[in-house]
Amino acid sequence: MDIDLSQFSQVFFEESIEGLAAMETELLNLNVDTPDDEAINTIFRSAHSIKGGSGTFGFTSVANFTHLLETLLDEIRDGRRKMLPEHVDMLLHSVDVLRGMLDALMAETEYSDPKLAELEQQLTATLAGENPPATISTDVTATTNSAISSAPSLAESGMQDWQIIFAGGEDIMRCGNDPMLMFNELRDIGELQVTLLTSELPQGDAFDAEACYLKWQLQLTTAQPLAKIKEAFEWVEDECDISYTPINSDQDEKETSSQPEAIATVEPVANIAPPTETTATTKAKPTKNKNTEGGSIRVSTDKIDTLINMVGELVITQAMLGQIGQQEEITQQSILMMQQGLEQLASHTRDLQESVMQIRMLPISFAFNRFPRLVRDTSQQLGKKVELVLRGEETELDKTVMEKIVDPMVHLVRNSLDHGLENPAERQAKGKPETGTITLEAYHQGGNIVIEIIDDGAGLNTAKILEKAISKGLVSPDEELSDDAIHQLIFKPGFSTADAVSDLSGRGVGMDVVKRNIHELNGTIELQSRRDQGSRFTIRLPLTLAILDGQLVRIGEHIYVVPLVSIYESLQVTEDRINRFNDEYELIRLRDEYVPVVKVHREFGHQARASDIKDGLVMVVDNSNEKVGLLVDELLAQQQVVIKNLEDNYTRIPGISGATILGNGTVALIIDVAGLVSLAGIGQGTENAA
Repeated sequence: MDIDLSQFSQVFFEESIEGLAAMETELLNLNVDTPDDEAINTIFRSAHSIKGGSGTFGFTSVANFTHLLETLLDEIRDGRRKMLPEHVDMLLHSVDVLRGMLDALMAETEYSDPKLAELEQQLTATLAGENPPATISTDVTATTNSAISSAPSLAESGMQDWQIIFAGGEDIMRCGNDPMLMFNELRDIGELQVTLLTSELPQGDAFDAEACYLKWQLQLTTAQPLAKIKEAFEWVEDECDISYTPINSDQDEKETSSQPEAIATVEPVANIAPPTETTATTKAKPTKNKNTEGGSIRVSTDKIDTLINMVGELVITQAMLGQIGQQEEITQQSILMMQQGLEQLASHTRDLQESVMQIRMLPISFAFNRFPRLVRDTSQQLGKKVELVLRGEETELDKTVMEKIVDPMVHLVRNSLDHGLENPAERQAKGKPETGTITLEAYHQGGNIVIEIIDDGAGLNTAKILEKAISKGLVSPDEELSDDAIHQLIFKPGFSTADAVSDLSGRGVGMDVVKRNIHELNGTIELQSRRDQGSRFTIRLPLTLAILDGQLVRIGEHIYVVPLVSIYESLQVTEDRINRFNDEYELIRLRDEYVPVVKVHREFGHQARASDIKDGLVMVVDNSNEKVGLLVDELLAQQQVVIKNLEDNYTRIPGISGATILGNGTVALIIDVAGLVSLAGIGQGTENAA
């Protein structure tokens, strides 16, 4: 009897990814001088399991590669080979390669990273008795090319040509991502030629003016590795189709001779005539992971048992109500029983909802576990000594939120490593221990999860930030700002005080994206920094994106939901506390500060009952640590609402983060405070713009 093994492949992938995480953790904690036998056994068992599973499912390339790892680990485990630091480096790079191979298998695409061939060659040589390489090259392309005899002149000079086909996707402009900024990043690392491809422009009514149908063909000559090139697209790679094709000199010459016009027209981009797309690259289709969107989750049996118990209680309550419904005569007693049954139904539904939500909750250690490797590799690259402290790893967070917060956290940690922590000599000169500390801490506070990223480094250079902001025209020279207000300038798009662009930072892109991504999760980020004492980034996020506690408000005939966590207070404002400027902007005086007011009905085009501030209610809400007032007609009830993704069912609407269905069956839109404030133009051109 034939068995369809594909139905079990997802389990294999999940177990393999867990095994790789275990391998990486043990390798990072391994003391090479006195290796722990159990740690070596754990690493060996992980490699052995991946090899066995991949062989069963017919993933031959994974099986062959892990066979080399297994053989090396077996010799180390049996004492036939001494574990060396170079072995640890080689094994850690092998973990990276295996992750890439598994991702490619899940996406049903080919794994083409030349690093695989390099590591296979090194492992084979090591097993044959050669000494392992002192360092493992991350520039595998250069290594691979150097292995080819009679390499062309470009390779000899360390330069490599790449052809990149970039299709940003229809929503790239809507999301605020500018391809030109990415191309400028590429120009910083090499010589770039840009060709615009317009073959997919729709005609007539199919053309959406807000959508992007363009593709770009990029010809990049650089000495940087592929990983460095990919950094330019790291914030959009999940939404875009990108292919990278290395081109050697001979190919380059042939392609140049066959496409003279494409090479000749470099800038400006808008004036480039659309060339014929080359079949070599247009066939390289997207590498999106088919499984990452749907995904899966492992749930403890305790949570499943609780869920089953809840369902059992619901069935009992349903039977009781059904029995009442079958009675021919409704008596006072039956009405009383029905009321009790409905109360039980409400209670069980609430418990069931909480149980289901618990299933999506994962410990944040799933996100924290990637940082030991990041800190190790980056600190080695920078020549710094760093200790990573993890706290609150058991704190639970919704799986979706966790997946989306990882990238901003990586960016913040890399910034702390690159800009925050000093090198050992500087630290000793300041009287600090030569080893710096980065702490990641998570805990629950109210209805939120708080994630803190703390370093004991140099802190932000307030004077330098202010000087840079003045030179960029972000603040006027005579403007008086507090230190905290000056620090907030690092979240401005394109802002950077780095004197030079490094592999890790310095291009002025990133912190504004970090802030925007956190806002999209309905979260906030705060920054505290003291010179020579360090910096603390505090991220507050809702526990889940599925349900939120909301305040229902009425605006004209429409009902909106405002996230309860954003609301400071609501109040009626008298005329003497209102300041108006040019009939466009209005402020209210709230104790010792002035708060701008957004007339929600005007932004959404409604006919409101209260069009003037004094006639309605002003709901004071938080917008990136700044208070903003929302003018509404009246407050309604507070309730938990189930969030429906508007983009999945309709389209993205500025100022709206989602929708929900109320108890009477009507749809209410959920206000995105940051988006609404931005829509109203409040804060634009000032330091605290949303």
